Amino acid sequence: MRTTRSWWRSSVVVALTVAVGLPAAAATASPSGDRLRPVVRDGVTQPVFGYADAIRERVFVTSDVDTDGDGARDVVAMDIMRPKASERGLDVPVIMDASPYYSTVCRGNESECKDDVDGDGLNDKWPLFYDNYFVPRGYAVILLDMIGTNHSTGCPVTGGRGDNISAPTAIDWLNGRRKGTNAAGERVVADWHNGRTGMIGKSYDGTLANAAAATGVKGLSTIVPISAISSWYDYSRSNGLVTRGNNYSGSLSNTVTNPERRAYCAPVRERLGVEGDDTTGDYSDFWAERDYVPDAKRVRASVFVVHGINDDNVRADHFSKWWDALAKNNVPRKLWMTGTGHVDPFDFRRGEWVDTLHRWFDFWLQGVKNGIMNEPRADIERAPDVWETHRDWPIPTSQKTSVFLRPGAEGAAGALSVRPEHGKVSRTFQDTASMSQTNAIRHPSDPAANTANRLVFLSQPLRAPLHISGTPVVRIKASVNGEDTSFAGLLVDYGTRPRFSTAGDGIRTLTEEDCWGEQADWGGYAEEACYRETAKNVATDPQALVTKGILDGLNLDSLSKSTPLRPGKKNSVDVPLLPEDYVFDAGNQIGVVLLGSYSGYSSRAKQNQAEITVHFDSSRIELPVVGGRRAAEKAGL
Repeated sequence: MRTTRSWWRSSVVVALTVAVGLPAAAATASPSGDRLRPVVRDGVTQPVFGYADAIRERVFVTSDVDTDGDGARDVVAMDIMRPKASERGLDVPVIMDASPYYSTVCRGNESECKDDVDGDGLNDKWPLFYDNYFVPRGYAVILLDMIGTNHSTGCPVTGGRGDNISAPTAIDWLNGRRKGTNAAGERVVADWHNGRTGMIGKSYDGTLANAAAATGVKGLSTIVPISAISSWYDYSRSNGLVTRGNNYSGSLSNTVTNPERRAYCAPVRERLGVEGDDTTGDYSDFWAERDYVPDAKRVRASVFVVHGINDDNVRADHFSKWWDALAKNNVPRKLWMTGTGHVDPFDFRRGEWVDTLHRWFDFWLQGVKNGIMNEPRADIERAPDVWETHRDWPIPTSQKTSVFLRPGAEGAAGALSVRPEHGKVSRTFQDTASMSQTNAIRHPSDPAANTANRLVFLSQPLRAPLHISGTPVVRIKASVNGEDTSFAGLLVDYGTRPRFSTAGDGIRTLTEEDCWGEQADWGGYAEEACYRETAKNVATDPQALVTKGILDGLNLDSLSKSTPLRPGKKNSVDVPLLPEDYVFDAGNQIGVVLLGSYSGYSSRAKQNQAEITVHFDSSRIELPVVGGRRAAEKAGL
């Protein structure tokens, strides 16, 4: 139910009166006549159940971990809202948002927290629209406090096992495999549950959904991870380089811990810092515990991935590596790829999102045959608010295409061509940790010139558009005059056109509101689902970063072991860039920029920046070109 703010306040009273007064009559009976079922019309469940009279409860379930080492297993707390009809024979599925943020950072574009306003032990403030919208349609909604946060006990372990089993512990209770109690210690059972749970959430919440699915827990039917982490190593590292240092794992654990428990949990945070190893940045057992991609083979749930291709918080390789692993294991899946950054689809494509999410949950949790799995698998935002659908992602006709780096005259930009360079030619530049990403692609003297700290390669103006879909890789031969350096590659579009802006992650919040669902007064607080609308931010810069990547020279052979470089030795250096789906316009130029370290990506500046020599026998960028080499040649490469 989408309404504007002015209309909604009067109309909702009528909607609630109908729903509250007729829950049993509005629902349909099964063939045996002893069970209620939701009403389905036009392929979706209808809001025929009450919201004002919905049952609210708080349940506690004991887990199998003791994160704070106090000798007692940690307890998971969850707030539940379900239709009153679930007490009279209506079996309902669960939509769960497990989160560490409900009492600290809070949720959504308007930072909503959970709160028991009147102190009766029941939640009165329900962040986001899920409860308002889905409870009247025959769903239960659970807002779960991750272990170590809010009403749950223990201490947060930033992607470790205590985080990962928080939701599976609750799902075990829902399916009768664990004991749950209320605040008085009385046993509570979920005899109203239909056996199916779906998880949803943005950022850390979506990460908990990925983690739960990777356990293979029975009863988790679908997950909707939004801007979610799939590997905590990739979140705080990039190919051996520390991108978030100073015990970021401990810092985030501190952020999500209730202030009154932060001193108590300090030893856990200290241990996270030691085991995370900011000194080398290497992959270890600590990070393997926090890496969900290898466990994609255990996933039983369908997966609806939503991610911003320009997300600089949870970078796009989180969705692409997870997506590829799910594909290899034939997991049913769907993808929305937006051009914004770290943004919920409710705030970048609201109406279409609510409709699509509704159909997705109806299919996977209510068993409604609405055809959503017969539709194109991938929705891609090509330009601000311009969307395309494709059969899959990467687009199936994309092919790895070698575009060779060809040196220009000394001091001048080189060229890009599908034909390789012949002969023993090399160019040298100096690694420097002071190079910024902005200067790397928009150097103040000449955006296209080589400098002492970078090499630039430019195509001719394209004769036709060139579409890439997938993960580019810079593959160069390089030697250095020291034992340590970084290698970075940037893919740049030179040419003015309307683009996604990075300001505000690509959106701005407006003053107008619209509403999605029903409301009720609990504890003297009006629980509603009205939210401020948003609009896209658009930029028209003459150059724009398309994608980037960086690699620690100490980890050329292995992410698990740092090995010093041998001065003067020619090395094969493969730098994976972040995934992309991008169209270079005809008339624009494709640019490749090679750097060493640069600020804003790696937080570990090299102690001795090396001199890097690039050798052009087979040095190239491998682009996933839609149409392959033939399309690249048509475009003029």
